[in-house]
Formats: sequence, C-alpha cells, structure tokens
Amino acid sequence: MLDHIPYLPYILSAFIGIGLAAATGFRVFLPMFAVSLASYLGWIPMNENFEWLSGLPALITTGIATAVEILAYYIPFVDHLLDTLSVPLATIAGSVIFATQFTDIGTLPLWALALIAGGGTAATISSGFAGTRAASTATTGGLGNSVVATTETAGAGLMSVLALAAPVIAAIVALILVITVWVLGKKIWKKFRNYQSDKPSHTIDVEAVDRKNIE
Repeated sequence: MLDHIPYLPYILSAFIGIGLAAATGFRVFLPMFAVSLASYLGWIPMNENFEWLSGLPALITTGIATAVEILAYYIPFVDHLLDTLSVPLATIAGSVIFATQFTDIGTLPLWALALIAGGGTAATISSGFAGTRAASTATTGGLGNSVVATTETAGAGLMSVLALAAPVIAAIVALILVITVWVLGKKIWKKFRNYQSDKPSHTIDVEAVDRKNIE
C-alpha cells in the first residue's frame, strides 16, 4: 500500500537524514559512526559518492573519533574549546550525513537541500547546547557541564538509533528539538545576560583616590 505513495523513498531518506542531522547537533562523530556501521553491515544503502563511509577504515576511524569526542567533553577547558568548533563542525557533518541518504538525486539540489535541512537542523541543536554549556559554566563554575555532556551523548545515540529504525518518529523528534532549543535557548541566553549584569561591578572612584592622596 505504501509503495503507491509518490516519492516515498525520497521522503523516508529525508526523514532519516533529518534524524541523523539532529544527532550530529549533539555529537559530530557518533551519528557518522552509526551510519558507517549500518552501511558496512548492509542495513542501509549508501550514495555512491559516499561509499568510502561504508568501508572498514571509515568505520574504525569514526569509532575512534566518537570515543575521543565523548571523553573530551568531560575534560575542563577542552569542552569549551570544542564548543567553539561544534556549530560549524555540526553544520558540515549534518549536511554530509543528510546527503548520504540520497542515492539518485542531482548534485546541486542534493547539497542545497542537505545544507538547509541537514546543516540547519544540526546547527540549531548544536548552538542551543553550546549556549546551555556556557550558562552552566557561568552559573555552576563548570560543575554542571558533565551533566550537559552526558545528556548530549545520550541524545546523539538515541537520535541515531531512531533515525535508522524509525525515521518518521526521528523526524518528528528532530522538529520538536529544533523548536524547543530555539525557545529555551532564547530564555537561557536571557537569564545568562541577566546573571552577568547582576554581578557587582568593581569600579574605582578616581577623584576620591586623588583627594585621599592629596590629603
């Protein structure tokens, strides 16, 4: 019955791509490892331009990169450095991983769609969690960053599995995540700015110091 739905393969590919792109918003390499593993085992087809991702070298490389990335977010200062790079890296990874799901579409429309849908989804989620980590650092001195890191890793794993096993649900969850991050991100950023402005400012009354020195 579903076979009669026009462009169904493209729709499902888009759902899978959006779900995986959302996962890259949490962690850049974990979704790529999931796609590499799934394609290596023959669970999903792979665009011929990205066949390298289904090979054993890519599987090992993305696996190592995933482990390093996850552990790095638990190291103070390193997590902040990764946050400065997370949004552009997530945008690129989200675009690429979205594009891998389309096997027979023109190059120009493919990358235009991948950048908007895949890159946009990944960038939105990544920037939202980068802002959350900044607020956590400012308000807890970095003590709450491990909680944020664990949440991000769990989110990346869950979205990767959903995208491959239940793409429709993954796309819906991704849409909800984008809306939630957009709304809550604005609130968190507003609270962060208010927190910064409420800090007591240490100013020096130059005239008072001069008068004291004269006396």
